[in-house]
Amino acid sequence: MIELKRYKQSETSKLAEILKNDGVISVPTDTVYGVCSRICSKKAHDNLVKAKNRPYNKLFPIMCADEEQIKSIALVNEKVELLIRKFMPGPITLVLPKQPNLPEYINNGGPTIAIRMATSKPIEDLIKKTGSPIFMSSANQSGEPACTSLDEIEKACPTLSGMMEGDVFFGKGSTIVDCTSDTIKVLREGPISLNQILEAITK
Repeated sequence: MIELKRYKQSETSKLAEILKNDGVISVPTDTVYGVCSRICSKKAHDNLVKAKNRPYNKLFPIMCADEEQIKSIALVNEKVELLIRKFMPGPITLVLPKQPNLPEYINNGGPTIAIRMATSKPIEDLIKKTGSPIFMSSANQSGEPACTSLDEIEKACPTLSGMMEGDVFFGKGSTIVDCTSDTIKVLREGPISLNQILEAITK
């Protein structure tokens, strides 16, 4: 087995270069180890699909560095702005209408995308240095349990181009909120409750 190169969290410039060259890397997130690639390249997307052995039509969530990046790929209304400013970065995923100019491969031609904001400084730096939001998925083969260590990732996803070191606390999955209609719906309740969300948008 080829040993994958491991990078410190301070080496985001080197990891960003890998992403700019359409590589796929693993990173520690707030809930699981993730694998990611840049969204602005179909080749990078396809490399991520292959790394996870994932069905092509299964969509990847997208992680952004800041509100500006979210607005570059999704349509954001006043309610969504309130949620972004109150809860992001944090354990929340927003399902939003996509910007009409997004390439079809990003969301399989559908009308929506699922978005998170980077939950750590190293991942925020990585995304900014890459110059593009990133696809983010759990580090595993599709349908298998999420990997719990870098050694497991190395075995499960041997085609990765590198791994960012760091700890994961394996917390509860993020709250998923559907913001595509006038009524905000919680699709999965995580650390942020429905009541907290309703409170944030009705103030």
